[in-house]
Amino acid sequence: MTFETILIIACAYFVAAFVKGATGLGFSTSALPILALGLGLKSAMPLVIIPSLVSNALVMRQAGYFGETIRRFWPMFLATIPGLLLGLAVLDLIDSLIAGAVLGVVLISYGAFTLFRPGRPMSESLGRKLAPVSGFLTGLVNGMTGSQVMPVLPFLLALQLDPKRFIQAINISFSLSSIIMAVGLAKLGLMTVESIWISLLGLIPVYAGTRIGGIVRQRMDAATFRQVVLLMLIAFGVVLVSKTALA
Repeated sequence: MTFETILIIACAYFVAAFVKGATGLGFSTSALPILALGLGLKSAMPLVIIPSLVSNALVMRQAGYFGETIRRFWPMFLATIPGLLLGLAVLDLIDSLIAGAVLGVVLISYGAFTLFRPGRPMSESLGRKLAPVSGFLTGLVNGMTGSQVMPVLPFLLALQLDPKRFIQAINISFSLSSIIMAVGLAKLGLMTVESIWISLLGLIPVYAGTRIGGIVRQRMDAATFRQVVLLMLIAFGVVLVSKTALA
């Protein structure tokens, strides 16, 4: 592993942890574009599993309502598993550049939706019907791209949950996806001992980035910072799609 590769990984970990600490955006969503541009998406995906699980566990412990959230959203969580397995099967068949382009489209959609999301709430009955669909599609996108936010993020936002219940629900989804993803990537030969060691060593910049991000959150307008980060993710998405188009 070259010094340049180590620098790219450390930078991606620190930036993603900083963004998560400052804005609450998902670790994987912020780290993957940087890693994918430097290493390729298939090499990048195993590197975000352990840091993502650690950051999710810390957030879930603070949020509470774990049992209540499981009882309410278990159909969505359960449907994530077959979607993820199908997405991983597709990932094994497609080129890394194409997978990167799919990630780019997801990032553009995620950033645009979060910036301009509609305010109309979803009814409780419709939410129960769409929960398994949201879970399956989230697993499918996650398996193909490593991104865990679409469409579970807009689905949960539309339910207008209170902040702690929202954070708990989306982080349970993230954590379940990460665990299944780790097993699937290992089966595909992408999750190696080397990637595990890199992830464990990466917890150092992850911790530093999260702490510094938390300090920034207390001193800076969070809404403005979130908009800057979302625009950055959209730009990363455009670069990933353009990279495939020019190949």
